[in-house]
Amino acid sequence: MENLADYIEHTLLKQDATEQDFIRLFNEAKEHRFYGVCVNPAYVKKAAAYLKGSGVKVVSVVGFPLGANLPEVKAFETKKAIVDGADEIDMVINVTNVKNQAWDDVLEDIETVKKVCADKALKVIIETDLLSKDEIEKVSILCIEAKADFVKTSTGFVKGGAGAKPEDVELIAKIVKPYGLRVKASGGIKDKEKALLLIKAGADRLGTSSGVRIIEN
Repeated sequence: MENLADYIEHTLLKQDATEQDFIRLFNEAKEHRFYGVCVNPAYVKKAAAYLKGSGVKVVSVVGFPLGANLPEVKAFETKKAIVDGADEIDMVINVTNVKNQAWDDVLEDIETVKKVCADKALKVIIETDLLSKDEIEKVSILCIEAKADFVKTSTGFVKGGAGAKPEDVELIAKIVKPYGLRVKASGGIKDKEKALLLIKAGADRLGTSSGVRIIEN
């Protein structure tokens, strides 16, 4: 396996993050040569400026954390994040549409954001904690159809949720990887043991706020 740091998107999405929290995040990402940092849209410009020339990618979330924004709002948020310096976009689907089996709406949501991403990678957060296995399969197929780049397990914001589970990663990977999509596991990844289990199951990226702990473990 390649360097574990190459999998890690060092993440800070908490509501009460301070200026010093972000500076620490950026410095840790540079020091440990993480793949990227993942921040809310309001902090993309700061991240891009601070990390310029470091090789660390800037990832931003849209429609976060509920996914209940209208597709055109997610598209606007995506466009602004890219203008501000985002290299990759992680969008949250509307889980209510999944539960209602409104598949055309789920597809439109993803396609609308993908269109404005252009050459920037789009990861689709499907919130596996809230989905059945059949729903995970169906949404993964829609991600293929919408030409997304990754399927991502979780926001990490579901109360009592387990976040990324190896069995869900394995299921998603089996469906999407033959079509060239990759898998990002996120939510509840707090130690090296779980990180390695998820990579073994098929994860190509890990979204975690515990990147330093995982690397130094």
